[in-house]
Amino acid sequence: MILPMSLSTSTHLQFPPQGLTFDWYIAYFGDPDWMAATWFSLKIAIATSLTATVIGTMAALAIERGDLPLKGLVNALALGPMIVPHIVLGIALYLVFAPLKLTGTLPGFLTAHTVLAVPFVIITVTAALKRLDPALELAALNCGANRWQSFFHVTLPNIRSGVGSGAVFAFLASFDEATVAFFISDVGGKAIGRKMFEDIDFNLTPIIAAASSVTVIASLLLIGLTQFVTKAKTPPKNEEGVEYP
Repeated sequence: MILPMSLSTSTHLQFPPQGLTFDWYIAYFGDPDWMAATWFSLKIAIATSLTATVIGTMAALAIERGDLPLKGLVNALALGPMIVPHIVLGIALYLVFAPLKLTGTLPGFLTAHTVLAVPFVIITVTAALKRLDPALELAALNCGANRWQSFFHVTLPNIRSGVGSGAVFAFLASFDEATVAFFISDVGGKAIGRKMFEDIDFNLTPIIAAASSVTVIASLLLIGLTQFVTKAKTPPKNEEGVEYP
């Protein structure tokens, strides 16, 4: 529905549109405030994807392959940010970040969004690890490989689809996040979600629909590209369903 509204000739959000125009997209890409918010969100999302992928992968390995005490409790705590309402997290993070002057800063957003994105990586990597036979890793260790060599030469190549999917979900979880961004943004560092909230309150035009459409289309393209790359790198299988090396 937002796509037709973003093409409307009306100066306010209207469905169905009375005419079609790309003026709102031109206005979106030509507005310095919208571009600043978009680039700020992109930088945060890329950094979050990297940090959450590393942390989430290590956490999934510890939970699935490690010998942690109270493993179930550790797993529940790691996935906690997915359960706690974002508005509660936003208020809590604001109370912590404000005295530290982290509101509106890249480190503040990176910390907050990494906390929110890590559970997505843990879920996808854990699922990939459950499908990987631990005997392969033990065989590598028995053949003289150390833990790092076993991980990079045996484990990681076999769970790359889970790691890649987790990275994409982490990127999208950060880029699309709006509630926490509303609390920890300021005039200096404003995410696109905060910019949308402000325009809904003070300047409700189809530019918001254009910005939303760009976000949705970019997300769909990213997911489609990930699926294409994953399938392209999947080794062919023989008649018994066993992958060729």
